[in-house]
Amino acid sequence: MYYVYLLRNPTGRFVYIGYTADLKRRVSEHQSSTRHRGWRLVYYEAYRDERDARVRERKLKQYGASLGRLKKRIHHSLELERAG
Repeated sequence: MYYVYLLRNPTGRFVYIGYTADLKRRVSEHQSSTRHRGWRLVYYEAYRDERDARVRERKLKQYGASLGRLKKRIHHSLELERAG
């Protein structure tokens, strides 16, 4: 499986989008780095094919409308994350 994921920083102002074949390892790497320490996983999508995950990641990064629609769809999850 391949995963497209969204991390949110502690202040709730920024998100990071990435893809990986090992979601637990990758999130752990982010959290142990100084750049993304304290950031939390708030959303992920699973794909069977790596190409699908890459295309989705690229779409979320390059097209603001795609990320905007995703943020609208998971609005409550993002708010809970900010509060928690």
